[in-house]
Amino acid sequence: AKEEFKVGNLFEVVLSQTFVEPCPDRPSAVFKRLRKRNPSPYGFVINLGSSEYLVGASPEMFVRVEKDDKGWRCETCPISGTIRRGRDALEDAENIKTILSDKKEESELTMCTDVDRNDKSRICRAGSVSVIGRRQIEMYSRLIHTVDHVEGYLREGFDAMDAFLVHTWAVTVTGAPKPWAVQFVEKHEESPRNWYGGAVGMIGFDGGLNTGLTLRTVHIHRGVAKVRAGATLLFDSEPEAEEKETELKASAMRDAVLRPDAPQQPLDALQLAPTLNERILLVDHQDSFVHTLANYLRQTGASVTTLRFGFDEAEIARLTPTICVLSPGPGCPKDFNLSATIEMMLKHRVPLFGVCLGLQGIVEHFGGELGVLPYPQHGKPGQVRLCDDAGDIFEGLPREFQVGRYHSLFSVKAKHPKELRVTAETPDGVIMAVQHASLPIAAVQYHPESILTRTDLGLKMLVNALTSLRF
Repeated sequence: AKEEFKVGNLFEVVLSQTFVEPCPDRPSAVFKRLRKRNPSPYGFVINLGSSEYLVGASPEMFVRVEKDDKGWRCETCPISGTIRRGRDALEDAENIKTILSDKKEESELTMCTDVDRNDKSRICRAGSVSVIGRRQIEMYSRLIHTVDHVEGYLREGFDAMDAFLVHTWAVTVTGAPKPWAVQFVEKHEESPRNWYGGAVGMIGFDGGLNTGLTLRTVHIHRGVAKVRAGATLLFDSEPEAEEKETELKASAMRDAVLRPDAPQQPLDALQLAPTLNERILLVDHQDSFVHTLANYLRQTGASVTTLRFGFDEAEIARLTPTICVLSPGPGCPKDFNLSATIEMMLKHRVPLFGVCLGLQGIVEHFGGELGVLPYPQHGKPGQVRLCDDAGDIFEGLPREFQVGRYHSLFSVKAKHPKELRVTAETPDGVIMAVQHASLPIAAVQYHPESILTRTDLGLKMLVNALTSLRF
């Protein structure tokens, strides 16, 4: 294909492959799983006879024609551009930024939409063909697509079937220029496409039409399921990446074929299983994230009591905490007499774990000095790199990961207490975690409970702190 791109015979072409799996289950069972796991705009089960079925969950509109006050409106939503879903909403957001900044993915969709506009221009009124949505994001169970939205109004003498036919075959499953791309597909694909890249839908008695492409579709015949998926190739495509894209597109269909639904679990069973029986005293320094931090701590199975700073020392004897967590907060440690709280805990042999302001208070308590960052890090993502001797707090964590930062103050390295070992830093050398050389005291400068810190990593470091800090 690269040679065809190089000399201008092709601009883009969509090649596909077929995945074959055993399918002992009924097509209706596969369809129910698809509806549950991969809901899509165009879902269908078609009995073709002789034990042959099509089961689909297609994301892509092919052609829709409806009448409004301007006339017969012809509408399409070409999809081109694919990236994997993230493990959570934050990673989804990063992946969306990645695909929107990818010039190759942008070129894919641009060419599809230009061809689509050309198809409409054959039968639509002059000046009525327009792009009304550009590189919009659509999210499905396992992937994210970029989508354009194109409309035009049919000229006198043309109807919905004309609109259907002029778009055949869809550019998003063939390529551009369309006739040469179709010839290339015919020559190079090793098996016929059959149902793949066709369309399903309805024709209304009112003259309207609504169809979706037969993508993300399972062909089932006599206990064998076939799933076909393609990828759009350009001159700057990477073969391995395009191969993985076809696997990703087929993955939800194959999963519906191969994996039965698990028995439904009660809500309680879905929560993080309690593992610890710690009694945590969480000291609140008037921060806006204290209750989220308490929520994380409770997910470990610990009981958490939150007290506002300045509480009476008798509370320690009443609560008998196994560890004290010093919360984040505004201002500086002296605003909360944090050193007195630390002294009180050490007097009663209660281990300490500090978060953000908590770290700053521990640094000052042991004789360190705080500086002010040249640019405040409030609600900013930051990379943290573990030091060689990162200690138990970071057991099982990657050597580098992203965290949420909310601080202006930091521990000045030249004045940093010798007894507080630095266990993590930013790439530019700002101290992000410490642990006392002999006492059960540790702290992090970032927020493990922030949405910018991966939830599993935040919970893991809190569990590590609760289990490793002991007198």
